[in-house]
Amino acid sequence: MIPLLTVPALLLGMRSSVEEGSLGLEVAEAAVPAPSVAPLPLEVNARVEHWVKRFQGDQWPVFKMLLERKGAYDVLINDKLKERGLPEELVYLAMIEGGFLPGAVSSASAVGLWQFMSPTAMEFGLRVDGWVDERRDPVRATDAALDYLTYLYGRYGSWYLAAAAYNAGPGTVDRVLNRYAGGRIGDDQLYWQVLEYLPLETRHYVARLVAATLVGEASKGAFEIASAAPYRYEVVFVPGGTLLRRVADDIGVEGDVLASLNPHLVRGVTPPGEAGALRVPLGTSPRVVASMSRTASRTS
Repeated sequence: MIPLLTVPALLLGMRSSVEEGSLGLEVAEAAVPAPSVAPLPLEVNARVEHWVKRFQGDQWPVFKMLLERKGAYDVLINDKLKERGLPEELVYLAMIEGGFLPGAVSSASAVGLWQFMSPTAMEFGLRVDGWVDERRDPVRATDAALDYLTYLYGRYGSWYLAAAAYNAGPGTVDRVLNRYAGGRIGDDQLYWQVLEYLPLETRHYVARLVAATLVGEASKGAFEIASAAPYRYEVVFVPGGTLLRRVADDIGVEGDVLASLNPHLVRGVTPPGEAGALRVPLGTSPRVVASMSRTASRTS
């Protein structure tokens, strides 16, 4: 358990969470133009204070573990948030969604860091099939999640309503707003006003997001957090049907290293019949290329 801090002390202790870094060689992907958006409000009320106390108290061991995992994806997510002009605090939405686990699967079959259901994932351009599940891909899933959040913010003009819709679905939020708020949008206070009519999980969702931001930011420098190694890689294009374990053997790394860099390759192999990108540890791409060349020469 950590020493309890008051909410004013948490607010005073907050600082920017942006880190500089590089993911190595990446496939260039089109970015959504940075929208003109408001910052994520950090409103403090009884619900937020309840979760601040929980995260600092009985849930601190789990929360600390999540902060440690956060180190793996801070650079990736924050760089993409900056590119789009979105609030940096949205990194904590990934925390409360998937716990910074690319392989996270919910009881409702939502998958990945950002907990996409299959229909929404495919609507936002993610591949989901028997060979590839890009909901598990930290890069592609983050792009899709930020596309979705940008859309939801544009739809509601409120980060609290956008977050609620991310959790419960825009159809649910629309029905509640139409019935209990006269269809109004564009006001963060509407979330608190219609809260009791939303699904149970969604009633806690924004409070948890705000509390996670306050506690997470205030914890920086105040406590020892064994941050996970950043998610960094190089990209090599390989033939279809390339086995990850064979590449790992060829370049002398553990098989789980390539699996952790390519969690979207659900069978541990690139899709047959199509050349594709494989993520490999920094500095190993020349060895992978040489290995691929040797294999090609033996089979020609």
